[in-house]
Amino acid sequence: MNATKKTDEQIQGRVMVTGAQLVSEAMQLLAEHRLEPIFAPAYSTADDLAAMARDNQVDAILVRQGSIDRSVITASPRLKVIAKHGSGVDNIDLAAATEIGVPVLRALAANAQSVAELAISLTLSLMKDVLPLDAQVKAGGWPKTKYVGRDLAGAVFGIVGFGEIGQRAAVLARGLGMEVIAYDPYAADTPEVTVSRDLSEILRAADVVSLHCPLMPQTHHLINAERLSLMKPEAFLINTARGAIVDQAALVAALQSQSIAGAALDSFEQEPPPADSPLWQFSNLIATPHVGGASRSALRNMAVQSATHIVGVLEGRGYDAQALANKNLASAA
Repeated sequence: MNATKKTDEQIQGRVMVTGAQLVSEAMQLLAEHRLEPIFAPAYSTADDLAAMARDNQVDAILVRQGSIDRSVITASPRLKVIAKHGSGVDNIDLAAATEIGVPVLRALAANAQSVAELAISLTLSLMKDVLPLDAQVKAGGWPKTKYVGRDLAGAVFGIVGFGEIGQRAAVLARGLGMEVIAYDPYAADTPEVTVSRDLSEILRAADVVSLHCPLMPQTHHLINAERLSLMKPEAFLINTARGAIVDQAALVAALQSQSIAGAALDSFEQEPPPADSPLWQFSNLIATPHVGGASRSALRNMAVQSATHIVGVLEGRGYDAQALANKNLASAA
């Protein structure tokens, strides 16, 4: 719930935050620069966000959840900047923001370590059968005499999207003794990893396929039925990126036919996913509620970086061009 709105004499501007309370460091930064945060409930509709932006005449939007479409972006004539509490901007209409000259700024690498750690945690849980073993023991079973587990050392960890998060996941996987391979159309090789331009090659070779690419038209349903069929029957799929990178219906079919060994999803095409999702029937599927970037350090880094972007623009100091998501804005300037 919003605090009592301050008078125009007390503030320099208003920032609509689409989601939960920010960390104290970010709140303090906004307060020091006389910026009033206006909090929208998590997963508010675009209509609700547009009404809030219009009613409060906001100068900035700090995006955590929700769809920031054209109606939201054009609701307040005072809007000067949109800052994403994270790196993915698929829920923001970049074309609309560019059209009215509003920069959309990402929190670069702020949550990279946290997301990479979750990807490895999910890999460990799947490969070591943590959930099914836990369920059996709690149900009174003791599968010790029959169980034969997998080795992490020597297993092939395939990364799709070799940006900051993918590279950090690679370091963690190599630390466990895994062999790392990667696909990315643009990323350069590192001393430890040669980056392939052939996705099929990675899918065929990997024991674990971990997704770390952004959601854009080229990656929507990148992992579809055809590409799932390329994976080994004993391989696992991990998605800590965006839900729509995976064709969910195709994944359900692959799990039903046992053409892959299992999957772990931290994001979904619909969030929250429906209670009757067909995914819930599979004991070899792990689901987490899009919390890859929700560690203490990541939340602090994302919030402070987002608030810093907003302060810089509203006070006329501009922004870091590397953080700009709507690159066409720079060329149009």
